[in-house]
Amino acid sequence: MARRSALSIRIVEGRNLPAKDIMGSSDPYCIVKIDDEAIIRTATVWKTLSPFWGEEYEVQLQPGFHSISIYVMDEDALSRDDIIGKVCITRDMLAEHPKGYSGWMSLSEVDPDEEVQGEIHLRVEVLGSQGSRRLRCSVLEARDLARKDRNGASDPFVRLRYNGKTQESTVVKKSCYPRWNETFEFELAEPAEEKLCVEVWDWDLVGRNDFLGKVVFSVQGLEAAGQEEGWFRLWPDKSKPTEDERRGSLGSLQLQVKLRDETVLPSHCYQPLVQLLCQEVKLGRQDGQVHLVTLLDETTTAECRQEVAINLVKLFLGQGLVKEYLDLLFELELAKPCEPNTLFRSNSLASKSMESFLKVTGMPYLHFVLGPTITRVFEEKKYVELDPGKVEIKDVGCSGLHRVQTEGEVIEQGRQHLQSYLGELLDAIVRSAPACPPLIRAAFRQLFQRVGERFPQHQHAKFVAVTSFLCLRFFSPAVMTPKLFQLRAAHADARTSRTLLLLAKAIQLVGNMEPAAGRAKETWLSPLLPVLQQGTARMRDFITRLVGTEEGEGEGRPLGPPPAVVKEGLLLVHKTRGKGPLLAAAAGKKLHFCLTGESLSFGKSPGAERIGAIALGDILAAEKVEEKSFGSSHVMQVVYMATGGQQETAYLQCKCVNELNQWLSALRKACGNNPRVLRSYHPGVFRGDKWSCCHQRDRTGLGCDRTRHGVTLQDWSDPLDPTVEAQRLFQHLQGLRGTLRDKYWELLEPEEAQNGRRGEDAALPEGLSRLLAVLGDLERCHRRAQPPAPAPALLQLQT
Repeated sequence: MARRSALSIRIVEGRNLPAKDIMGSSDPYCIVKIDDEAIIRTATVWKTLSPFWGEEYEVQLQPGFHSISIYVMDEDALSRDDIIGKVCITRDMLAEHPKGYSGWMSLSEVDPDEEVQGEIHLRVEVLGSQGSRRLRCSVLEARDLARKDRNGASDPFVRLRYNGKTQESTVVKKSCYPRWNETFEFELAEPAEEKLCVEVWDWDLVGRNDFLGKVVFSVQGLEAAGQEEGWFRLWPDKSKPTEDERRGSLGSLQLQVKLRDETVLPSHCYQPLVQLLCQEVKLGRQDGQVHLVTLLDETTTAECRQEVAINLVKLFLGQGLVKEYLDLLFELELAKPCEPNTLFRSNSLASKSMESFLKVTGMPYLHFVLGPTITRVFEEKKYVELDPGKVEIKDVGCSGLHRVQTEGEVIEQGRQHLQSYLGELLDAIVRSAPACPPLIRAAFRQLFQRVGERFPQHQHAKFVAVTSFLCLRFFSPAVMTPKLFQLRAAHADARTSRTLLLLAKAIQLVGNMEPAAGRAKETWLSPLLPVLQQGTARMRDFITRLVGTEEGEGEGRPLGPPPAVVKEGLLLVHKTRGKGPLLAAAAGKKLHFCLTGESLSFGKSPGAERIGAIALGDILAAEKVEEKSFGSSHVMQVVYMATGGQQETAYLQCKCVNELNQWLSALRKACGNNPRVLRSYHPGVFRGDKWSCCHQRDRTGLGCDRTRHGVTLQDWSDPLDPTVEAQRLFQHLQGLRGTLRDKYWELLEPEEAQNGRRGEDAALPEGLSRLLAVLGDLERCHRRAQPPAPAPALLQLQT
């Protein structure tokens, strides 16, 4: 049994942001921090006050998650980036929205006294007998404090306040992981109504000290407990009056955030549910009966359908039945009243499942087909415009030394550029049939045959059915927003974005198989009509080849192991005192690292011979390094066991925060089952005779911060986990138990519904009856697995 917390974040767009540039605009991007650790950086959207990102992430969390903060920044090439504002969402806020929060949130100004982080280790106790009692507080250490000084650290000390008296600890210089081991005593006031306040401050020689956070204790609660020791989270000072004058004037963010706290039972607990779903898929559609999949489709809301679709696709991929599942959806969808020209255009479970299936299984294929053309568009930055109402001569410049181009010349030049891009893209698509994964070809073959049988008089419809998914829901969205499909690391600028939009529109028109219809809606597309008609004919031939070749046996078996290369790229190796195999010859060099299912290896270049490697079983931790250690916030450390049995560390620098977190995530997933992983680590480096983070002199001593093995970013290339998918389907179905029964009676033929009883005792079909029983059994398993409720926290007050 495992308890997991996962956070889904979608940063949609911003509006009414303040201008930070002299041109009256901004270059906004977002930094997402989870419990004060930067996890995600969105792409920069240039020169706008209403940016659109549309970026979506899922993060696996450590136990004890408290809050998520999203900072909106303005990128500046010449100086430090400006902070526009932030949004903070606590765990309690997300708990009030179990189905997720979706909406606009106003940005608030960033107050330095609220930018606190970290924890402090304290032991608080009441000593003595009645009449001469004392309150003792031992200040032991702290970790991950906020960095307030220019050197990337702080000079922390502790101030204790109780009953009008104040005491202070010594100052620990240049450390965010200080160790004090000091004890303070106060005479206990009677009655014990006063509170003990433990504050952490950053000492400054010049100017006022900076606030680093505080913990407040109830002495009455302490009297009942006698003693309390542990790590306590530092909280901002909420006693200060807040000023909301600027709230709303900084703009707002549209967000979709959902927290999943899941208890994943052992896999055998879900076998009855998985077996039932597989049996229903194998059984197929039966005339006169309401299929379980139809009930699921009809009872799932539009907001949840995408998530349910991807859960089902991954579940059936793991069971080797995804082809049969999709075929059942096609059959059920085609059994409804429908027109050949509007097939699969709605957001039904069939449409969402096929769309999810393409993303889960077809991303390498998508990159293979679209990658070269997208790269060319970004690099050339050609001005492409066909709409006379949007042509701007000033964006094009002069065609010669003395003459500005006319509108017609600009449009003709844009047509030539667009035709070149479209031709290259269509060439790539037409040639790609052999490279298309067999499972995708098999799914399209089924769809092609089903639609041909349903509409024998409209043979055109079966081609449109395939292109409605391949072009309209897969290729075209990826061309329009390549950043969201990992084709590019950043969003396009305005000029490139317009070119991509026109190219995506052209792919849509080709996919519709009726270019003339698009011309009728937008007459300015007329210059492109000949190439669109030619593209339609080529697309028809491509579909015929794509679905016409049987791929042999074995398409229905589960997917094989993931690709050999999990992650690769150039990383800078920093020099340290270690003498392990990584550090002997590679220090100060930028090398190509490659993570596979067996090891982390490196060489001079992607195709060069490997210089060395670390077996995954020898990797003990993958963590971030303090910025002050190497002057960069994008350095990670890989702690590993060297061949001689000694523990060594490789310090590797990434180019940005996203690459850093992607590498950390990939390494943590690859080493997740290693029994030797560390529970603590040093976020600094050992220089001279001590660690730079906590100033410990024992090089092999326990780390001063806890490792974060559980914090990972979810990715489309992650291996399948059928147990997690089954748990999420159970959670969804559990909320539909009553609705499923009602929808079944509603969907029955009227005469059959009138002859049956609709009460609790009414006879249900075997599939639905078994499903309700399985859900009841799983609910009882979850109740037995729930841990006892924790004792109420009487001591620490969040004030």
